[in-house]
Order: sequence, then C-alpha cells, then structure tokens
Amino acid sequence: MPEVPLDVPRIWVEFTDPADDGQRFRCDLTWLTSSWTCIFGSGCAGIYADRPDDGCCTLGAHFTEEADYRRVRDVAATLGPDEWQYHDTAHAKGFKRDSWTELEDGVRKTRIVDGACIFLNRPGFPAGAGCSLHQHAVVQGLPATMLKPEVCWQLPIRRAYRTVEQPDESTYLEVTITEFDRRGWGPGGHDLDWYCSGNPEAHVGREPVYRSSEAELVELMGQGAYDQLVVRCEAHLRAVRSAWQTGNRQLLPLLVHPATIAAHDDDPRAVATGQVLRRADREPDETAGDHPGAGSPGGDARSR
Repeated sequence: MPEVPLDVPRIWVEFTDPADDGQRFRCDLTWLTSSWTCIFGSGCAGIYADRPDDGCCTLGAHFTEEADYRRVRDVAATLGPDEWQYHDTAHAKGFKRDSWTELEDGVRKTRIVDGACIFLNRPGFPAGAGCSLHQHAVVQGLPATMLKPEVCWQLPIRRAYRTVEQPDESTYLEVTITEFDRRGWGPGGHDLDWYCSGNPEAHVGREPVYRSSEAELVELMGQGAYDQLVVRCEAHLRAVRSAWQTGNRQLLPLLVHPATIAAHDDDPRAVATGQVLRRADREPDETAGDHPGAGSPGGDARSR
C-alpha cells in the first residue's frame, strides 16, 4: 500500500505536566489514537528493499547520551551466544567498546556487522530473527525501555523540545509527543524504500498507540502526564464515535489518521472509524481500567 502524505490534518492537545508546572506537553492525538503497530516479521518490508529482513535495524542505533550507552553495554554483557548471533564477534578481543560500537560523524552508535546492527539476529538463527536485546527483554519479562537504545524503543514516537516565550516574557518548556515520520530520520529519511508510520500496512494494531506503547509513553512523559494523556485520548475517541453515530462522517478524515482509515478500506465501517475505535464503541465503564500489558515485551511484534 502507498504511504499517506507526511502533512495530514492533526488534532493536538496541550496540558501542563503535573510533575513540573514549568513544562507543558503538546500531544498529537491523531497519531496516538491511530492503530499503528510494529509489524516486524509480519509484513515489514524493511527500510531498504535489498534488506527486507532488517526492519529498521540496518543503520544501527546512535546513543543519545553516556547513560544510554552504559545501560545497553551492561545488558549486552549478559547476553549469551544462544541469544545473540554476533556474541562471539563482540567478544573476539574481550568485550570492549570498539568491539560492538563505532563512531559515525563523531557520535557513538552500535556497530554494523554484515550489513546491519550487531544486535540484529538474522533469519535462521536458532533464537529467532530480530533484536537480541528485545528478545532478551521478552524472556526476562522486562520492558524494552530498560534494555534497548533509546532511539530504538522510542521509534516511531518522537519527543521534541522547544522553549516558548509568552507575551509577558515568561517562558515554559514545550514537550511535543508525536509521530516519528520519515522526516525524523533527517534528510535521508525521504530516501528510505519503505517506512511504517504512515503506511496502512502497519496500521493493523488491536489497540491504539497510546495503549500499545504505554510503557514507552510513561518513560517519555512520566506516569502522571501519561494518565492525563489517556483521559484526552479517550475523549478524542468518543468524539470520533459521535461523528460516526450522528452521521457526520465527513469529519472523520480530520479526526482519524489517514493510514488507519486506509488500512481498513475493505470494511466500510472500519474505513470510517479505524479499527482502534472499536474501543470507543464500548460504553465508558467497559473501557475504564482496561489497560493491557501492550507496550511491554510481547505486547506486539516489536523484535526489531
């Protein structure tokens, strides 16, 4: 399926961080209530056509800071050769920094081995294809946020910051939570052969993003802010349900991510509401407290 345009109508919501009144969240409800899910191993075409089995792991992962590097290092040191295909490569001269990482334009990242990230187990490996760090998280029952490089577990959620100056010259920090679309990769993002966030093929999740990526969002925002986000996402889905039920279906393209709509074009009702809105069709008391463990390892196909 073709990807939807990068610039689509979006509904945003803003609220003050309950943990910091000098900070405000600006959240993309269109993305967070979409039905995107990781389809690695279930239809993902990979970002490069000649390496479809890599998913988005071809380029390796840049570390955001020293703490990110150290966390991944400590986890990688515990992986055995039965979990990590390139274990022996990383340990050939002792588990040293340059044995599993490399510099790119002065920034440290995971090393590329045989054309992709050193942590990517390839098809045919007994433990299965996919990120060895993610697979380890699944086995240990831990959230991927504790084990994988930050850029890996955040994708395709994007967090950005800017300082906003008010007319009275006061300022606050604005934290944006939105879709990590092709532009998030920099200029080279437009050259990727395939990308999931705007592709209907990946908008087949059983839960909206704000539910399936709960662990990631809590890590990015804090529990209090995430709880506030849930209230607003549920209210947005009720508005979509109302538009469907009252015959104002011409409003749906303004409310629902176009890739979610396109993903269900074989079902007239689903194309209008998006599969994630099945939750919104329930009565409010049926959805209250309905927080599955999605977003933690095993909650989706995210073995990248």
